[in-house]
Amino acid sequence: MGSPGPQPPRPRRPPAARPLLLLLLAAAALLPTGDGQNLFTENVTVVEGDVATINCRVKNSDDSVIQLLNPNRQTIYFKDFRPLKDSRFQLVNFSNSELRVSLTNVSISDEGRYFCQLYTDPPQEIFMTITVLVPPRNLVIDIQKDTAVEGEEIELNCTAMASRPATTIKWYKGSTELTDGKSEVEQWSDMYTVTSQISLTVRREDDGVPVVCEVDHPAVKDLQTKRYLDVMYKPQIRVSQILPTSGPTREGDLLDLLCQVEGKPEPTDTTWFRVDDEMPPHVIVSGSNLHISSLNKSDNGTYRCEASNEVGKAFVDYMLYVYDPLTTLPPPTTTTIMPSTTTATDTTATTEPAVHGFTQLPNSAEELDYGDLSDSRAGEESPITAVDHAVIGGVVAVVVFAMLCLLIILGRYFARHKGTYFTHEAKGADDAADADTAIINAEGGQNNSEEKKEYFI
Repeated sequence: MGSPGPQPPRPRRPPAARPLLLLLLAAAALLPTGDGQNLFTENVTVVEGDVATINCRVKNSDDSVIQLLNPNRQTIYFKDFRPLKDSRFQLVNFSNSELRVSLTNVSISDEGRYFCQLYTDPPQEIFMTITVLVPPRNLVIDIQKDTAVEGEEIELNCTAMASRPATTIKWYKGSTELTDGKSEVEQWSDMYTVTSQISLTVRREDDGVPVVCEVDHPAVKDLQTKRYLDVMYKPQIRVSQILPTSGPTREGDLLDLLCQVEGKPEPTDTTWFRVDDEMPPHVIVSGSNLHISSLNKSDNGTYRCEASNEVGKAFVDYMLYVYDPLTTLPPPTTTTIMPSTTTATDTTATTEPAVHGFTQLPNSAEELDYGDLSDSRAGEESPITAVDHAVIGGVVAVVVFAMLCLLIILGRYFARHKGTYFTHEAKGADDAADADTAIINAEGGQNNSEEKKEYFI
């Protein structure tokens, strides 16, 4: 720090007073900063390379001399004079109540206790501490593999070198903080080197995602470094039905399928073929497209789109089922004869299909793990009926109803018209005045009167 400059003359004291003065100075040095004294100062924390300001203040000034000393007790300033030959110390303000000094380009060697002295009777002395913070010299991420394959576990290391105090390292994948990092601290002299390690199992979604190493240190803000993940994965396939745009596939329709493939590296081999059978001759395959100009029942089957790259192979199946074409039946005429009227009913039957889709089956159990499936559905349609059974059933119901009505009418008619009939039991009784006379005058006379009587119980 330099040699001490010339000291001002001190008042002469008897030799017996010197031990007492030394004792007073030692006691003053042990007092806490600004505690019950006339002299005050503050501790300073500064980042290496910045400026530290040392301030010695007097509460009740009596024109006493203020002096500033370094940790080696060399005089930096005496009043407004600088005996120490270090140009980094500059006077900011001097008065009877304050001595303020700045220290530029602070380094680790400047750290320690600085003393403020006030020449009173008895003299006063307090100290303040300069603490120097050192940010990490370098921040580096090392990755185990520059390029990883989906499903692999990779290891990343982040090192923050030569900091003071020891730094804290945080990990992020994208915007998500990772909390399973493990740190080790090494100390070299007054400096600390921290290394943090983390393991990741990568997936295709991680390709191009940044992994960030961030430093948490009082000497620096927003200090971070990052590495972008490079992940290779096998093809991912999706089959889309371009034509027909809706409804089931029927005889005579156009079928156009598109096989969309994505992978890293880019798949170099994409093919269409028919599973367990030969490809029909009228099927046209152009790159990733499969085209059938006119469907027929012989085209039924499973068609597979397959692709591969350096990582592996994948496929998706499309199940084709061709339905009958749409047909319109001729309008049948049904005549029903009623008891009193004749009604003719015309019914036209038109068959309508059910909604149709397509099905793509999983390639394998491995496909289920990595989601290389394109979901679709196979439509089902009820069989087309050539004869409209509903019309026939209606006609039969009308005929049965008419016959029942006719039987009811005939029954009521005969019930009302029972008819008139005659017997020979009352011959000769037409002119009788009453019933008893009629019985007596009836054919057979009195002899049969007892037999002709009727008794009602």
